[in-house]
Amino acid sequence: MKRKLPKILGGLVLAVVLLFAGVLIYLKTALPNVGPAPELKIENTTAQIERGRYLANHVAVCIDCHSSRDWTKFSGPPVAGTYGKGGEKFDQSVGFPGVFYSKNITPAGLGDWTDGEIFRAITAGVSKDGSALFPVMPHHLYGQLDQEDIKAIIAYLRTLAPIENQVAASTPDFPMNFIINTIPSAPHFQTIPAKTDQVAYGKYLITASACVECHTQKDKGQNIPGMEYAGGMEFRFPDGNVLRSPNITPDPKTGIGNWTREAFINRFKMHANAPQPVAKGGFQTVMPWTMYAGMTEEDLGAIYAYLQTVPAKENKVVRFTAAIGQ
Repeated sequence: MKRKLPKILGGLVLAVVLLFAGVLIYLKTALPNVGPAPELKIENTTAQIERGRYLANHVAVCIDCHSSRDWTKFSGPPVAGTYGKGGEKFDQSVGFPGVFYSKNITPAGLGDWTDGEIFRAITAGVSKDGSALFPVMPHHLYGQLDQEDIKAIIAYLRTLAPIENQVAASTPDFPMNFIINTIPSAPHFQTIPAKTDQVAYGKYLITASACVECHTQKDKGQNIPGMEYAGGMEFRFPDGNVLRSPNITPDPKTGIGNWTREAFINRFKMHANAPQPVAKGGFQTVMPWTMYAGMTEEDLGAIYAYLQTVPAKENKVVRFTAAIGQ
């Protein structure tokens, strides 16, 4: 029996290794599996393009992440002439498990993509070549929107000025380079709720705006359950300054429980004018205020109405910490 024991143990180890290898092979070759891109041809009407322009610039703010931002000015507004060119970096400094870059979504970057392939990428997280997209772009949320709004965004993207810009490939850390293939999922679309139902309509808009993604603390790139909208996600600037997202739950002590609807709307609209320069070491934010400021008061008011219904979380956030020596 003693002579057989090493062989038995060796066999068990080999079996475990083979099983592990099999799982990795499966993750790399069989996933993601959300089905083929739909056969889709978008009409690109004027009304559709304008709806897409509004969504991409002021609600889903696609243009924010897919352009170059001027960090010498408050909130880093997109630089004119760079809309959609991609290349924005998202890495471990903001809690992501790897280094990810926004794609070129101008016609120069999406010229050989079909409307259906773009639609699948936005709503299911699968690229043209079938590879998985890490949800820096929250495709899991966009897959809950109205299909017509997604089509409108695509119609608008087709009108952007083509910009030749070769974006570096994203590189997930281990084991995310395997786990990433399990993230894409089939969308679950809904129709836009009636505006008269302020809470339901606000929930739709806040899903499109993906506010929960930045206003929730993360662990290995995933939102910490139970802390939705309670703030505290860290953003580290190259100069060493650290920003943390605020608590936007209706907690009266640490959130927006004492805010009025008018105060909430005005907080956005105050940034409708040209952003001011930021002095070295001064308060800076990644929040694209200048873009959200273009949202209608009606839509901002609906978001406020919905936020008043989410669970209040007492979570005091230190908003900004300047780097040592500044």
